[in-house]
Amino acid sequence: MGPPISARECTPVTEEQQKGGPAADLAPCWSCHGSVDQRASFCHGCGTIQPPRPVDHFSRLGLSQSFDLDTDQVERNYFSFQRHFHPDRFATRPAREKQLSLQHATDLNEAYGILMAPLSRAESLLALKGAPLEDEGAANRDPELLMEAMEAREALAGAANSEDVEAIDAQSRQACDGCIEKISQAFADDDLAAAQRHCLRLRFLAKLGEEIRRRKGELART
Repeated sequence: MGPPISARECTPVTEEQQKGGPAADLAPCWSCHGSVDQRASFCHGCGTIQPPRPVDHFSRLGLSQSFDLDTDQVERNYFSFQRHFHPDRFATRPAREKQLSLQHATDLNEAYGILMAPLSRAESLLALKGAPLEDEGAANRDPELLMEAMEAREALAGAANSEDVEAIDAQSRQACDGCIEKISQAFADDDLAAAQRHCLRLRFLAKLGEEIRRRKGELART
């Protein structure tokens, strides 16, 4: 299924479909019962907002299924779609339309949040490619990653001042950048196993970043 259409667009029933042919790309408008392209967000016949379609996060924002997205483009598409669905535009509409606009806005917010972050974007792409990332325990089955995690946490626990923590933070950020580059290359090579492996490491580094921020807060209070 292609990306959602933000314009008020409706696909008429073809002669083939009237004779009982395939109509997989059409759905009835809940308001006027006319036939609407399943990618459309509004019925052209009556102009009524339609329910959100079950599409992936990339398609919801009109983007290709790629790890190497231009985040500026993600943001532009997001705000473009949100202008059509913001609940304020439906403040005087019937309750069903208000509810649907909120559903659209919520789905767009979720897609935007996931695609703007490298880790969640990679996880979403892996799932679409049939290779979802394993659960949290997967990292514990990787001896190299487990050792890296233990050493990093020991160093953080032993950091005596903010300068020590900043040094660990700088190393962690550099490791994140390198990991993102490796994930990008893995997807370019269609090496899903490598993408999974590097995503697990990036997941650990993201958690380490949270621990670093907490440690900074602890030192600031002493």
